[in-house]
Amino acid sequence: MKNILNRRKFLQYSGIAGSAALLTGKAFANPYRPEKEHEIGLSKWELETPSLCLDLDIMEENLKKVHKNLQGTGIGVRPHTKTHKCPALAKLQMEAGAVGVCTAKLAESQVMLENGISEVLMTGVNIGKGKIRKAMQLRKAHKGFIQAVDNKQNAQDLQDAAKEAGVVADVVVDLDVIRRSGVPTGLPALELAQLVDQLPNLSFKGILAYDGGAQHIKGFQKRKERTIQTFGPVSETYAMMKKSGLNMEIFSGAGTGTYNMMDDVPGFTDVQVGSYLFMDTQYMAIGSKTNESLYDDFDPALTVLATVINTNHPNRLITDSGAKALTINKPSGQVIGETGFNYNAGSDEYGTVTFESSNKTYKTGDILEVIVPHCDPVVNLYDRIYGIRNGKVAEILPILGRGQSR
Repeated sequence: MKNILNRRKFLQYSGIAGSAALLTGKAFANPYRPEKEHEIGLSKWELETPSLCLDLDIMEENLKKVHKNLQGTGIGVRPHTKTHKCPALAKLQMEAGAVGVCTAKLAESQVMLENGISEVLMTGVNIGKGKIRKAMQLRKAHKGFIQAVDNKQNAQDLQDAAKEAGVVADVVVDLDVIRRSGVPTGLPALELAQLVDQLPNLSFKGILAYDGGAQHIKGFQKRKERTIQTFGPVSETYAMMKKSGLNMEIFSGAGTGTYNMMDDVPGFTDVQVGSYLFMDTQYMAIGSKTNESLYDDFDPALTVLATVINTNHPNRLITDSGAKALTINKPSGQVIGETGFNYNAGSDEYGTVTFESSNKTYKTGDILEVIVPHCDPVVNLYDRIYGIRNGKVAEILPILGRGQSR
């Protein structure tokens, strides 16, 4: 997959070569600035900070690993793009063998569909007639758009808007796994699915079941036990739907923490992995099947470069990268090359690093490379990702979905 991000593909999937109109008809506000192209070829250590950097070689290996690790299970990969919000990276995921991608919000769905990604499953539910009408217009323009539903009124609203738009909309039923979103499993879920199947302008495609609470449980066995327990009612519901004759072509769920635990679930079709592409300290802490202390199925590829701006106090460094660069998620960011550093990003503009010992003496102007705490919200803080290969900027990837939270 070397050099897969060539300039032609980069332009095509960054939204520069084509237009991406909002559903309101206004031009999409592309945050990418062409004048930054002069940074191509720079050493990453020459970038102004804070900068969000992606090691392309590591990222490409992560792309391969998820498919390799699932080989022989019959389970596909449907990556969740809320992690990167970048159509160029979604395109790479599709080329690597993904069956489609997931989005969380309608605006994210639009960004992906209008920038070359043909198969998009929105895992969130559209509520409100205005938003639902927009969703149906998006479905009218893009036949690969699938929406979720989790209550009967929403199903009827989808039906009305689909009829008005003159489309038949593909729909999946979201099952309640962690009391967050979704219809309760069992009879309520079956009745909703049957309603969707009967509505003339909706086409029932299957179910979603995502256990977000299991993803960061420490210890592979504990994580698996939780996953098996929570998927018991889900599997029973799937069997009920299957027995009733419903179309169950999609049974999607799981994430980076549980992606390799689903092969014993009957009918399960694909995993909604997201963070696997980048990794972060939250996932690194949960442990893997063969390593209880470190999750090593995938390697950290996403980092933030931070400059030391103050060394006036012993065993204490101040950087230019605080909460607006790294978020305040825990565990904190990890400074590469320094195992004993505690990075506190609690201040908006400043990071505070404390330590008892260090591998070198730091001075103002030195740059730290920090593995991010939680990749999804960190990416949403930036308008571009610097793609790094052999220590140099090889690509600048616009985060076209940044801030698209509606």
